[in-house]
Amino acid sequence: MTFLVLFSALLAEQLRPLRQGNPVHAAYARFARYLQQQFDAGEQRQGVVAWLLAVAPLTLAVLIALWLASQLNQTLAWLMSVAVLYVCMGLRLPGDFLNKINNLLAIGEVSAAREQLRAWRNEDCDELNSGAIARLAIEQGLLSSHRQLFAPMAWFLVAGPAGAVFYRAAALVRDEWRSRVTPEAGASSEFTRFAVRAFEIIDWMPARVTAASFAIVGNFQDAIDCWRTQAAAWGNQAQGIILASGAGALGVKLGGELNEYGRLRYRPQLGAGDDADADYLASAVGLIWRTLVMWMLLLIVVTVAYWLG
Repeated sequence: MTFLVLFSALLAEQLRPLRQGNPVHAAYARFARYLQQQFDAGEQRQGVVAWLLAVAPLTLAVLIALWLASQLNQTLAWLMSVAVLYVCMGLRLPGDFLNKINNLLAIGEVSAAREQLRAWRNEDCDELNSGAIARLAIEQGLLSSHRQLFAPMAWFLVAGPAGAVFYRAAALVRDEWRSRVTPEAGASSEFTRFAVRAFEIIDWMPARVTAASFAIVGNFQDAIDCWRTQAAAWGNQAQGIILASGAGALGVKLGGELNEYGRLRYRPQLGAGDDADADYLASAVGLIWRTLVMWMLLLIVVTVAYWLG
């Protein structure tokens, strides 16, 4: 049943994908902001309480609803599981953006490519050249595929649909609260500290599984070497592992200097091989798809072995 649920959710997402800023995620983001406004008085313990209220009841509600459905009707439980995974996962969004940016760079439409990247990252991209656009798009694609696909899949395989909900809720709360830590928003870093640390723990295992998967379906030796020697230099440990392994698997250089907001920002170099260009965007899409196919094939093997006893 696990394979059928996962396959059905992926198929539904391909046929009718949830787009960026969809109503489900937007509603939950508003709920997270509401909790922050109500609880944030500049102390970490208030962030702990708000995080528990944001993540635990939703996860528990999904767990109870699925259990009740399974007691009533297995088909109903299957449909609910598919619906939950459909909301938690997303393969089309990273692939669509990568393909659009690739096509625009291939025909020299750098300004339009910048606009696509800006819409995806929600950050200014006006001063990026074509190489920087390609680098950032690959980085965003690798990270988005992990966050929106492979990590929820990993938690689903470990803890069922409620596990996928738990991961996505923790990720959305962390992102929403951390994005508002500005003087204008009136949010405090102490309040968000627990949400950030909790997500680091929750994402520890999935990040390494994703990185290992990129290595297996790509250039294994370079991916492992880049993971071992370069990932620690990246500011965010999980992101560094995923990007270093992905860059090594693709044989491309990521990270490096970036011209943003009129100044150069230095980032550690990740990967080995050529500088990023439009061709590597297609390679990144292929890497993501090969990783997904590998996961599904492994799941088929495990399912058949279980049926055979």
